[in-house]
Amino acid sequence: MAHWLYKSEPSVWSWDQQVAEGAKGTHWNGVRNHVAKQNLMAMKKGEQGFFYHSNEGKAVVGIVEVIREYYPDHTDETGRFGMVDIKAVKPLKRPVTLEAIKKEPGLDTMILVNNSRLSVQPVTDEEWDIICRMGGV
Repeated sequence: MAHWLYKSEPSVWSWDQQVAEGAKGTHWNGVRNHVAKQNLMAMKKGEQGFFYHSNEGKAVVGIVEVIREYYPDHTDETGRFGMVDIKAVKPLKRPVTLEAIKKEPGLDTMILVNNSRLSVQPVTDEEWDIICRMGGV
């Protein structure tokens, strides 16, 4: 199974809001980048990802799971983009900051480090393991 990273500004959509949605989860909409769209299209039900607070906090704070695969985004008037539904699985015991990620040798090729603007991105198995260890899960 693949792993992912979802970026959100906490003032727009936070980890706490995601957790509050419970098992029913919520849609991950608003993606308007074609590379991020391809990542959403590749996601399979049951795959997990990191929930990353961008701009404010800049840290991986939790783990989410895909509960519905790609479908049209109701907020996209052009009809070109879609979304997936995700639910919160668990918080990291310790947030893993972007600063800490950049200092970790095994994460130097991570997309988050090299393309910080991409809102939805794949995470390799090695990167997943390292960040889980750093976050205490």
